[in-house]
Amino acid sequence: MFKRIFLTVLDSVGIGEAEDAHKYGDFDVNTFGHTVEKTNVDLPNFKKLGYFNLLNDTNDTTISYFTKAIEESNGKDTLTGHLEMMGVVTEKPFKTFLETGFPDELIDSIKKISGRDVIGNKAASGTEIIEELGEEQIKTGALIVYTSADSVLQIAAHEEVIPLDELYDICEKVREITKREDWKVGRIIARPFIGEKGNFTRTAGRHDYALDPAHKTVLDYLKESNYSVISIGKISDIFNNNGITSINKTKDNLDGINKILEVINKDFTGLCFANLNDYDMKYGHRRDVVGYANALKEFDNYLPTILDSLRDDDLFIITADHGNDPTYKGTDHTRENVPVVLYSKKFNSPKRLDNFKTFSDIGATIADNFNVDAPHGESVLNELK
Repeated sequence: MFKRIFLTVLDSVGIGEAEDAHKYGDFDVNTFGHTVEKTNVDLPNFKKLGYFNLLNDTNDTTISYFTKAIEESNGKDTLTGHLEMMGVVTEKPFKTFLETGFPDELIDSIKKISGRDVIGNKAASGTEIIEELGEEQIKTGALIVYTSADSVLQIAAHEEVIPLDELYDICEKVREITKREDWKVGRIIARPFIGEKGNFTRTAGRHDYALDPAHKTVLDYLKESNYSVISIGKISDIFNNNGITSINKTKDNLDGINKILEVINKDFTGLCFANLNDYDMKYGHRRDVVGYANALKEFDNYLPTILDSLRDDDLFIITADHGNDPTYKGTDHTRENVPVVLYSKKFNSPKRLDNFKTFSDIGATIADNFNVDAPHGESVLNELK
């Protein structure tokens, strides 16, 4: 039905608390809704796509099919959300060390395999901990180890003190030892930075080391059937390069948007899977509602160009992987339903679809289009007319 499908994840742009949000300590959360409410940001193109219908439970005319997807997995992080989209439901959440830092035994193991001391070992904002400990890192050559609300172990180091190759090698080794069940975090992240005290800057040399998915995903089945699976942003890292045929790293949301436009202008058959991460990393965790609104406005401004650039036999899908309400307490993700909009120039009568019972319905629809297996979920391809 469609030669090319573009799936774009607006990282953390949820649209209202899930039915089980209270189990995660989340009450009255709505990332998109509260951001719009607090800032009055004008998003006319999001409105055309049905976002405000989902927000206000209305049925105004739209240019796309639209619905909400309910997360089936246990968790509310990047890894579980993306994996579920492609057919892998996480029953046991990945380990987090938000309250305690990492165990002494794990820190000692990192010291041993790296030959370096470790400083930090707490939950922190990446920019803040680099500002706090960056000078000490430069003087001592120690590794700055920290975590966040995600299931992650992050290692920061100045590029002139610990070269990228060495930092990546350390992270690969840490990935291996954190496959142990009681240390099993979802991702190890290399966080290189440059500059000096008061002017430290994280570089584009970030690299994520995820766990392999528990079983084959829709991406694997697409690749095995010789379809293109083009990754933009951190998608390749999330899936540990499984099922990916082309990798395009990004510096920020705008770089990601431009790379989506570049891929739209290329000829291929298959899936382009993009993640725009600034919403979550720069604004959600930092509870910066104005920054979050501005990032939404930036994407809204580019939507006409993106949609106009599509071919008649393209399908463009926008969704999210979890919530991160910038108006809520704390710095953690929020357990929310996510919007799903599906746009094609060939659609004659877009409307609201029934809620997706799992994020996997997205991957199942993509798999159905290309006639490959889907591990989980139900396709809505036949409803898109």
